Amino acid sequence: MIIFPAIDIRGGKCVRLEQGDYNKETVYGDSPVDMAQLWQAKGAKYIHIVDLDGAKSGMSKNAQTIQDIAKNVHIPVQVGGGIRSLEIIEQYTSSGVDRVIIGTAAIDNPTFLREATDVYKEKIAVSLDARNGRLATDGWTDTTTVHAQDILQILEDIGVQTIVYTDIAKDGMLKGPNLAELKRIHEATSMNVIASGGVTTTEDIAALQQLDLYGAIVGKALYDGKVTFEQMVGALYEA
Repeated sequence: MIIFPAIDIRGGKCVRLEQGDYNKETVYGDSPVDMAQLWQAKGAKYIHIVDLDGAKSGMSKNAQTIQDIAKNVHIPVQVGGGIRSLEIIEQYTSSGVDRVIIGTAAIDNPTFLREATDVYKEKIAVSLDARNGRLATDGWTDTTTVHAQDILQILEDIGVQTIVYTDIAKDGMLKGPNLAELKRIHEATSMNVIASGGVTTTEDIAALQQLDLYGAIVGKALYDGKVTFEQMVGALYEA
């Protein structure tokens, strides 16, 4: 299982939100590039980046910063937030981004998702962000009537190979992931599943690995010093 340290960018800075609430922001650094290099130095094999401004506005506000990250680390990065056009996907992939995550547009515009997947294949992932089981869009500011499990087969048919599943209620709360829901999602699909939201302890990592997930994103727990990246990696080997 891959552990993805998260870098959430808002206004050009490294931040974390609580349950996706833009009014509950903590700033952890002024340089996302420096932060990416720090995680690389600590042994990260992959970095997860979110353009929070882009997720809310639908425009890739921090694209240049993200491209700078891709050019200044030698490990792969995946990027989500505000990706609504083939042009921005090309911009990212041509600058060295390994995987582009489509969220809102995957729900609102499946034709676009199909076009992107046809062209960029495994470089396209989909973010399923759920509030009480229902998918949220536009930087989690809107909640749809669509349940996450109801869209899995559609994504598979389109050719999506990887999904990021986030339980919004768990995000930034440091209370552990929603293991039961992650188990249901994983068992319902053949796509790679990356867990996001609430991953806090080495026990969480061990439990997620037991589910045989592809990856787990860790954010606030690392930034708040609740656990070190090295401890998380150690938990993988122990498991």
